[in-house]
Amino acid sequence: MSFADPQLIRLQKYLADRGLASRRAAEAWIADGQVSVNGVPARLGQSVNPQTDVITIRGRPVPPDATPRLTLVMNKPRGFLCTNHDPLHADNDTVFALLPRQYRKFRLFCAGRLDKDSEGLLLLSNDGELVQQLTHPSGGIIKRYQVTVHRDFNPALIPKLMHGVVSEGEHLRAVKVILARSGPKSARRMEIHLDQGHKREIRRLLEMFGYFVERLRRVQIGKFVLRQLAPGQVRPLTAKEKALLFA
Repeated sequence: MSFADPQLIRLQKYLADRGLASRRAAEAWIADGQVSVNGVPARLGQSVNPQTDVITIRGRPVPPDATPRLTLVMNKPRGFLCTNHDPLHADNDTVFALLPRQYRKFRLFCAGRLDKDSEGLLLLSNDGELVQQLTHPSGGIIKRYQVTVHRDFNPALIPKLMHGVVSEGEHLRAVKVILARSGPKSARRMEIHLDQGHKREIRRLLEMFGYFVERLRRVQIGKFVLRQLAPGQVRPLTAKEKALLFA
């Protein structure tokens, strides 16, 4: 009988856990030949022993792990991109420009993006495993969004939103749709729950039925609810709050 070496870990997971990149980005580095193990170009799915293997990225050794894990919660305002680098936009157009100085030394990644015109709950982390759990389609973690569309919404369309549509090869669907019952523009407001994270999913889904989103705000991930943060503000996520994400 043989046993797996407990020191071995998938290379892309190791790089993500170190906060060097998201797991998807690490896989792209490996596929592009930018990562080597003991002087040999790495391959996707390869396992490594961080204690004995020499791992390099673009010829530079991966430094000893001295970076503490950090996850921040932000109330993202409209007008900012969830990207680490976009050559078409200035750095001050990204959510990272909003970070207080003490957090800018950390290499953080968005754990589930919001598009430029969307706002609300955003998590930034150098914990690759957490980012992977929150963003991978198999996670099934519910995210709640407050949505306002450009005209009165037809309630008869709710079953169709939940059944979903196929757009650009992706199945877009809502897990739940709750219509507003009172307040300004109540006939145009709703809460939509998702358990996956396709790009601009709510906007694309509603556009398939002739509705355009005027405002989209994420307010909850798992059982963690955004509270008491002004737009643009950020603070560390506590261990108790982290557990709520997966509750």
